[in-house]
Amino acid sequence: MSVTPIRLFGDPVLRRPAAPVVDFDRELRQLVADLTETMHAAGGAGLAAPQIGVGLRVFTWFVDGEVGHLVNPDVAAVGEEMQDGPEGCLSIPDLRYDCLRHLHVAASGWNMHGDPVRIEGSELLARAIQHETDHLDGVLFVDRLADADRAAALAEIQAAEWSGYGSYLPVVKVSPH
Repeated sequence: MSVTPIRLFGDPVLRRPAAPVVDFDRELRQLVADLTETMHAAGGAGLAAPQIGVGLRVFTWFVDGEVGHLVNPDVAAVGEEMQDGPEGCLSIPDLRYDCLRHLHVAASGWNMHGDPVRIEGSELLARAIQHETDHLDGVLFVDRLADADRAAALAEIQAAEWSGYGSYLPVVKVSPH
């Protein structure tokens, strides 16, 4: 496992739809391990393969103490209820805006061994699943913001110290004990 540089807003890989996984092999298991370790090191609630430069339909999540991953996800809203709340992205550091998402979702796909998986989530897990699936489609959360918020977010991104760099290695937080 290794912490991998996270691609930043402006990197073209973040705008390309990812390809479906066809081989459930050692390389896929390594990718899931790298995604998980990088997500934890960066303090994120999720991380999609394109965010580390890999154009495959795989993401990990860490919500409410639960770690998971999904390969080739298919996501559907459950009900009509929506949630509007703060959202950020490891590929757009230090930026948070309220983003409208479905409150409940169901996602099906596979685990890294090729076994079928179904996940149902609400609130933060639903938000993470939708956010990471968007990454697999080349969509960033700023694309889903209201016009005024999107304009403000893009101005913040352009003015950010990291803007134009392409990737960063997350700071690994080490306990003093």
